[in-house]
This record gives sequence, C-alpha cells and structure tokens, in this order.
Amino acid sequence: MNDTTVRLPVKWNCYGNTHVGTVRKINEDSILNKSDLCLWAVADGMGGYEAGDFASSTIIKTLSETENIQNLYDMSNSVEVSLQNVNQQILEYSNLKLNGRMSGSTVVCLIIRDNQGVCLWAGDSRLYHFRNQQLEQISLDHSYVETLLRQGLISKDEAKNHPDTNVITRAIGARPNILIDKHSFNVMLGDTFLLCSDGLYNAVSDEDFVYFLKNFNAQECVEGLISMALKNGASDNVSVIVLKSERDMAEKKHDSLNDEI
Repeated sequence: MNDTTVRLPVKWNCYGNTHVGTVRKINEDSILNKSDLCLWAVADGMGGYEAGDFASSTIIKTLSETENIQNLYDMSNSVEVSLQNVNQQILEYSNLKLNGRMSGSTVVCLIIRDNQGVCLWAGDSRLYHFRNQQLEQISLDHSYVETLLRQGLISKDEAKNHPDTNVITRAIGARPNILIDKHSFNVMLGDTFLLCSDGLYNAVSDEDFVYFLKNFNAQECVEGLISMALKNGASDNVSVIVLKSERDMAEKKHDSLNDEI
C-alpha cells in the first residue's frame, strides 16, 4: 500500500460480547467497547466469585472514565496510569474484603488515533491484527508456558497441551508493582483487530480466526467465534471484541469541501 492509502480517513465498525462458557458458573470477564474514545479492552478476572469479577469490572469501569485525549502518547500514558491505580485499588480490596485472598485480572487494551495504534497489556488476554490475509498476535503472553517457549525449552505443539497453560506471570492486582507492556504500530484502511480472553483462543484455532475475520462483519465475527468456542466446549469465560476499519466518508466529504474553498 502506498502512503496515500495508509492515510485515508478511517472509522471503526466495532462489536463485542462476553459469555460465561460451558463450565464456569459465573463470568469473571469484562469488556470495554468505547468507540467514542477509540479505546477497547478485555479483562479476564481470576480469584473466583467476588474476587475475579471485582478485579475485571473495576478495570473496565476505570478505563471507561478515561478522559478523551487526542494525542496518542498522552492517551496511552493516561491509560497506563489508570491501570497502575487500579492495581493498588484491587490490592486494597483484597486485603480489606477478602482477608488477603488473591484478586486479580489480566487486561489487554487497544487505543487508536488516526493511523497509529497502541496496545497495552498485562497477562495473557490478547490483541490480534489481521491485514492482507495475515493474522499476527500483537501482545505477548505473560505466562509460564510463553516463557518456556521463548527460551526454546518447548515447541509450539507442546505449548498447546502443556499442563501449566493457565499459569500467568503478570496480572493487575497480583503484586504491589505491576509492569504494563506497550507496543505501538501503524494502522491502515482494511485492518481488522481482535481482542479476546484465553477462553476464546484456547477453544478456537488461528485458522478459524482467519476464516471469520476474512469473511464476516464485526458482529458476525464475534457471534460466530463465541458460538464456535462454545461448540468446542469452552472451559473458561469467552470474551471477544472485533474492530473492522472502513472509509470515513464524513471525513472524505469534509476534505472535499476544504479543497473547494
């Protein structure tokens, strides 16, 4: 794609949903679909009833109250500060209300401003990027199995069936100090993004991700992927947000008027 294509005004067709899955009695996942902020997030709580639900819902509530800052760098810093503050809030809740019992949540966030995006995350909830028929995982799992994989101690096939698949090494509310990872990237017209909890990608293959992202709109993708996860016996809560880019005709009209003046 040339630079003209890259810089075409883009708007986002978004849809998100979450499901308890086929085994769990409660849904500890929470999602944020704030197109007006160009901010999206999936949080996967852990610690059981009250603990995990509190952690994930507190993250999402706090992020939903984020000020709409147009500068991407400043917006990403604001989100990071919010997550640091939530980390302390969850720790205090655990000490006061749960007798020190662990309450925590993974989180993955996506922020987009014009033709730039930033992913922020802690834990193993994921952000995927689909472009030119290629699926790329942008976030890198903070998990024990991912560490073994990066060290070359296990293969990708071994990682899929490893007994410690659910052991994560980072989460909001798990420790007094939390490191939030960030990754920035270019955004183009034609891009699609998928945010999800591990309940989805542990039940649905990458090949199926590509099939849905390639052939359906955002709502159909989300509903189809959740249905497939449930059909495959999803043992965890399943949360999915899909964003599909499309030409912003309002911006195009505005630009045309400016050209005529």
